[in-house]
Amino acid sequence: MTTPDSAWLLRERDRSWTCEGASGEVVAFHQSLDGYAHTPLVSLPSLAEELGVARVLMKDESLRLGLPAFKALGASWAIHRALAERDADLGPALLVTATDGNHGRAVARFARLLGHRAHIVIPVGVHPVAIAAIESEGARVTMVEGSYDEAVAAAAEVARVEGGILVQDTAWAGYETIPAWIVEGYATLFAEIDEQLATEPDLVIVPVGVGSLAQAAVTHYRRADCAGSTSVVSVEPETAACVLASLRAGEAVSIPTSYTVMAGLNCGTPSTLAWPLLHAGLDGAVSVTDSAAQTAVHDLAAQGLEAGPCGGAGVAAARVLLVGEGADARRSALGITSESTVVLLVTEGSEANPA
Repeated sequence: MTTPDSAWLLRERDRSWTCEGASGEVVAFHQSLDGYAHTPLVSLPSLAEELGVARVLMKDESLRLGLPAFKALGASWAIHRALAERDADLGPALLVTATDGNHGRAVARFARLLGHRAHIVIPVGVHPVAIAAIESEGARVTMVEGSYDEAVAAAAEVARVEGGILVQDTAWAGYETIPAWIVEGYATLFAEIDEQLATEPDLVIVPVGVGSLAQAAVTHYRRADCAGSTSVVSVEPETAACVLASLRAGEAVSIPTSYTVMAGLNCGTPSTLAWPLLHAGLDGAVSVTDSAAQTAVHDLAAQGLEAGPCGGAGVAAARVLLVGEGADARRSALGITSESTVVLLVTEGSEANPA
């Protein structure tokens, strides 16, 4: 039974449904890169006590392959795959993408390291610190006076006109191969959690923009050789909760968005590649306010974790779900008890997007 509320939705999923997992080649590729290391899985006992569970573990992606966000995993793998299919005799490539910050910087970084050029398109509202970071990688940056979805359309046009390779982390009809590679790249994050935890967590909360990271989570925890007992829940800004809206509608929908400090999650349309898996594999979705995300950022900082607002979103969502009025019913629906292990993702550090 679906139990909607203004800020969350929990739902029954078909527990017999499985999907194909990511290729083992992805992890091997990342392990071959200079600077590769497992990012930390940090225990937060005070948060576990607050939430009434045995363990809360934060996967800290604030330093991944020299960048302050997990996006380096998807961008590096997708660029590797795209360039492998390109004639090297053509000379340096132009890599193009739209971004709210972290993905664009990752594309720009790997373009620079591999001797290629990058043109990054951004929407209004991206923090000046994030823009400067992209430019520091030698990329050309163009701002469009519109939303993230409009920036994506502009980037696709730039790639068409300038003969570039579009390395976009959202998919639409006719453009799915590269977004699929980006999602594959995120598999390394969840494979590391398996190694570090040595058991399946009871609940994983995943920040969502267009849904690619959540797609990777679903792909990982719903693969055929996985027990399937892990509850996976998405979290979005209340001003850009396209996955929550889509789950309520029963189909992918586009929604208008407005400013949020969670800039990397400010997306109004789910990826067409992600949506079928999110619809089949998510146990629920939560939207959180900017103030709740900022409070979480400050609480994490007090415990030694320097997260950006997107990284704080999971803490805010856990508080919505597991404590307060009606929490007993939500905990029961998710299978959460005082013995449970909850994994949250610090998807970006404070350097990536200051709160």
